[in-house]
Amino acid sequence: MDSATLLSFLAVDLLLVCVPGADWAYAISAGLRGRSVASAVAGLVAGYALHTVLAVAGLAVLVARSPGLLTALTAAGAAYLVWLGWSVLRRPGTPGAAGESLAESRARVFLRGATISGLNPKGLLLYLSVLPQFLVTGSGHLPVAAQTAALGLLHMACCAAVYLTVGVTARALLGARPAAARAVTRTSGAAMLGIGAFLLVQRLATL
Repeated sequence: MDSATLLSFLAVDLLLVCVPGADWAYAISAGLRGRSVASAVAGLVAGYALHTVLAVAGLAVLVARSPGLLTALTAAGAAYLVWLGWSVLRRPGTPGAAGESLAESRARVFLRGATISGLNPKGLLLYLSVLPQFLVTGSGHLPVAAQTAALGLLHMACCAAVYLTVGVTARALLGARPAAARAVTRTSGAAMLGIGAFLLVQRLATL
C-alpha cells in the first residue's frame, strides 16, 4: 500500500466523517450538556475500533452476507438513536450544567458514544463498501488484514480529530449563550431521533 492510496482513502474518509450525522449530533450534545467531550469522542472512536477489529478478523464480510443479522444490528442502532434523541429533546440542558455533569459519569458518556458509532450504519457502509476498494492484493504488498487495520486506524484518527473539533467548538461558541445552546442541543436531539426513525422505517419496509 503506497502513500497515494493512503491519501486517496484519507480524502474520501474525511469527506464522509465531515458529513453531519449521529456522531456529530452526539459530539455537539456532549459539548453543550456539560459532559466531557473527550469521553464522548473516545467512545465514538472505540465503536469504530470494534468495526476495525471485526473487519480485520473477516467478520464484517460475514455480517454483510447475513441480511437478517445486518438488519437486526441496524434496527438496534436505529432504536437506540430514537431513544437517545428523545432523551436529549426532553432534557436539552444548558452549557456547563453542574447537575448534569455530576449525574452522568464519564464511563456512561463513553459507552453511549461507543454504542452510537458501533451501531452506526454509516460506519458499516464504510467498512463493508468503501474501505475494501482501497485494499491492494498481490505479491509485494502487505497482507489484507494489515492493510485493513491501517485504514481502520486512519479512520479512527480522522473521527477523533473532527469530532473533538466539533464538540469543543460548539462548547466554545455557545458556552455563554444558554438559549442558543439549548436550540442547538434540541436540533442535535432531533437529528438523532430523525436518523433513527428513518432507518427503522427503512428496515421495516424491507421485511
